[in-house]
Amino acid sequence: MGPHHPSTHGVFRMMVTLDGETVVKLKPVFGYLHRNHEKIGENTTYLASMPYTDRLDYFCSMTNNWAYALAVEQLAGLPVPERAEYLRVILAELTRLLNHTCLAGFLLQDTGASGTPLMYAFREREKILDLFESLSGSRMMCNYQRFGGCRIDATPEWLAAARQLVNGYNAFLDEYEELITGNEILMARTQNVGVLSPALAVNAGITGPMLRASGVDYDLRKVDGYGYYPRFEFRIPLGDHGDTYDRYMVRMLEMRESIGILRQALDRIPEGPVMDPKAKIRGFKPKPGEHYGRIEGPKGEIGFYLISDGTANPYRYRVRPPSLINLTILEDLCLGHTLADAVIILGSIDIVLGEVDR
Repeated sequence: MGPHHPSTHGVFRMMVTLDGETVVKLKPVFGYLHRNHEKIGENTTYLASMPYTDRLDYFCSMTNNWAYALAVEQLAGLPVPERAEYLRVILAELTRLLNHTCLAGFLLQDTGASGTPLMYAFREREKILDLFESLSGSRMMCNYQRFGGCRIDATPEWLAAARQLVNGYNAFLDEYEELITGNEILMARTQNVGVLSPALAVNAGITGPMLRASGVDYDLRKVDGYGYYPRFEFRIPLGDHGDTYDRYMVRMLEMRESIGILRQALDRIPEGPVMDPKAKIRGFKPKPGEHYGRIEGPKGEIGFYLISDGTANPYRYRVRPPSLINLTILEDLCLGHTLADAVIILGSIDIVLGEVDR
């Protein structure tokens, strides 16, 4: 199947062996979208790599930026102003809303639903993209984070617009869940389909909603407490069965928690600068050393491993992409299910091929 097929979520191929309609072997084949991201990162300055991180996962450019900025800041020992930390949390949780909303729409489309759920999801996505555009100048490739803070400050009008969106998002989720969550066709197509055991999830390095849907309580916002997440109250939703339905429900519940975090952050955001005055933009050369920085992206742990040799370019630049790692257990989830189920299981993993291939 693929590489050019509507079910493959991008330029992706599945070599599937069937017994009738039942999957007995499945090999994911990727690499069609390889862009030499990491080697480019080793042959350009630290700052010049920031726009490339946008292209990893075009749904999540804000969190991609943050993970890379965090890795460089920890490598170089750069502090981040308080207001910038709040802005990063706000933008990360808006990104989580955007990503999970789209995932729900795509998953329903994969089950064969009409375009209605997807259009409802994209309607809300556009509102968040409007916020990103008004802040950063771009809807998807935002290039917004900088080492030591954020590129520009958010205006009071922008914060008011963000608050208005957040206050209305629960109403959308209520509407969406009334339409979808208890739908008997969705439940029949997703419950007990593509079960991922906690042991396999941990052993395979699975992270994010996929891991938590299998009942493993692991979220870097709690584990690492990066940024200012320890200041906010929120719960970590967990699944009971690890099936496709749990992966859908965990994301729906995570959106409710993101709304709570956003309300707290928008209410408490302080005044002040958004860039550390000591942070250098030009001539930035961290001391020799190495560091791995990571955050809890919407799809799971996204991290950057950097080695500095004291020059303006990283000696080693390595990305830990959640889409690629989470995709490695696709065959385990699909064996014994039908070909139609394999399409839904792939959709529940939530991949972007730009991040898989790089």
